[in-house]
Amino acid sequence: MEIKALRYFLAIAGEENMTRAAQLLHVTQPTLSKQLKALEEELGKKLFIRHSFSISLTEEGMLLKKRAEDLVSMADKISDEFSSLDDITGGELYFGLAESYQIRYLAREIANLKKDCPELRYHITSGDTEQVTEKLDKGILDFAVLVEEPDGSKYEYIKFPESDIWGLVMRSDDPLAKKKAIRADDLIGLPLFCSEQSWNADIPRWAGERMNELRLEGSFRLAYNGSVFTREGLGFLLTFDHLVDTGEGSGLAFRPLDPLLRTDMYLVWKRRQIFSPIAERFLERIRRQF
Repeated sequence: MEIKALRYFLAIAGEENMTRAAQLLHVTQPTLSKQLKALEEELGKKLFIRHSFSISLTEEGMLLKKRAEDLVSMADKISDEFSSLDDITGGELYFGLAESYQIRYLAREIANLKKDCPELRYHITSGDTEQVTEKLDKGILDFAVLVEEPDGSKYEYIKFPESDIWGLVMRSDDPLAKKKAIRADDLIGLPLFCSEQSWNADIPRWAGERMNELRLEGSFRLAYNGSVFTREGLGFLLTFDHLVDTGEGSGLAFRPLDPLLRTDMYLVWKRRQIFSPIAERFLERIRRQF
C-alpha cells in the first residue's frame, strides 16, 4: 500500500466528489478512479458508496480514513525530520496540547527558539489526554501537554511552573455570581458542563461524597464552546481560570471552587524517544526554564 494511494483516498474522502478531488490533486479523474479501484482490490473491501453526484464512505472506508490520516501524518513527519537534519536554523515541531493558560510558557519558549532558528515551523493540535497521547504513542507528535500526571513507565515529563485553579463560569446576572467561592452544595440540582475527563478525574476529588448529587448536563473538550452554552443560560461550566473571557461586558463571571481545587500540568514525551535536532534544542530550553 503506497502513501500516494492513501493521499488520493483522503482527498476523495474529504471532497466526497471524484471530480473535485482530481482537481485538488492535479490528476485526471480516470487516474484517480484507477487508484481507488486498486486500493479497494488490495484491501478486499468496498471503501465508498457511489451516489448520483457524490460519494460517501462505507464503514470500512471510515476505518481506513482514520488509519490513513495517521500514516500520512507520520510519513510527512519523517520527511520533515530528515529534511531538517542539516538545517541548524529550523525544523518541524509537533505538539498536542491540553487547554490551560500555562500554555503561555510553551509559546514563550517557542518564540525565543524561533529567534535563534528563524526557519522553525511548529504544528499544534488540541485535545484531552486520550486524544493527544494516542498521537504521541504513534510518533505523530514530539511532545504532549497533559493535565494529569503521566504514566512514568511510558513517558518522561517536566512539570509546568504553576497549577491551574478550578472554578465555575456562570452568567454574570446569576445569583451564584454574588458568591466569592462555590461549594459543592451550591451546585446540587444545577445543569453542569465539564470535560468528560475532568468530570471523572478532577471533580470527584473536590466534591467527595456529594459527587453523586451533581448532574452533568453536557461535556465539552473546549472550554470556549462550554462558555457559549453557559452564556445562553443552558448551564454552568466547570473549568480552569483564565480559559474563558469573564471580564466586564462578557456577560460571564468566574468564581473559584471551595475548597480550592488545583490541577498540575506536564510536558510529556515518550521514553527512549529519538528527537530531531530542533526538538532537542526545544527540550533543552524547557529544561533550563522549568
